[in-house]
Order: sequence, then C-alpha cells, then structure tokens
Amino acid sequence: MKKIINFFRLFLPIIIGGIVGIIIKNYIDYSLIEKTPLSPPKLAFPIAWSILYLLIGISYYLYRKKDYNKQTIKLYYTGLLFNALWSIIFFVLKLRLISIIWIIALVILTILLFISYKKQNRISAYLLIPYLIWLIYATYINIGVYILN
Repeated sequence: MKKIINFFRLFLPIIIGGIVGIIIKNYIDYSLIEKTPLSPPKLAFPIAWSILYLLIGISYYLYRKKDYNKQTIKLYYTGLLFNALWSIIFFVLKLRLISIIWIIALVILTILLFISYKKQNRISAYLLIPYLIWLIYATYINIGVYILN
C-alpha cells in the first residue's frame, strides 16, 4: 500500500497534466493567436511541462518523506488544482483576462509553497524553482496574448 501512495505522490502532477492535456487538446489555438516576441515554439510546452510536473512530484514526494504539515499539503493540492484549471480557462473557455488573474494566483500559491517547503525541506523548495520561473514566464506570455489578441 505504501508503494501505491508513494507512486501517487510522485506521479500525480504528471497524471493530472496528462488528463488536462487530453481535455484541452482540441481547443489549443496557440498557432492561431498573436504571440509575444519571447514565446517558445508549440513543441516546447509538452517537453517543459513533463519535466516540471516530474520536478513538482519529486519535490512533494521528498517533502512527505520527512514532514507532514497540513497547511503545506493544502497549498500543494490547491496549486495543482489551480495549475490544471488554468489550461481550461485559457484554452477551452478562452477567458484570457481571467487566466491572467488565475496564473498570478498560481504564482503566489507556488511562492507560498516554496516558502513553506524551505522551512521544512530545502531540497523540496529548490526543486520548485524551475516551475516558479516557468510560471512567471507563462504569466508574461499570458499577458502578451491578452494584449495582442
């Protein structure tokens, strides 16, 4: 049973990302919208997100091996939910302004999670840095798409 729980902790972000990817795949209009000058090619997204989801999962797995703070766990799962719903808000619902607000909230949640992890497990915190950088970059892209379209 412990192996199943550990598997779940490690791979939940990848599983959620895969499910969201299936949901949004017919709604992705990335090639049709005006993009910011620093926007990556479409191919970069599945590669980046696969790596980031794995880092998020490893980060949480390592955190849970040593610590069990309910507030931190709530932050983690809230962040996963916000991450999953952002794609639906942006691509399926095409609510670009709402998606900006949503991703800013996700950045804040991730910073709070980073701070909480850092107090209890520095490695877990440091594994979130690429995700946080990507979220800030995605916020720039999101704002640019809203302005340009």
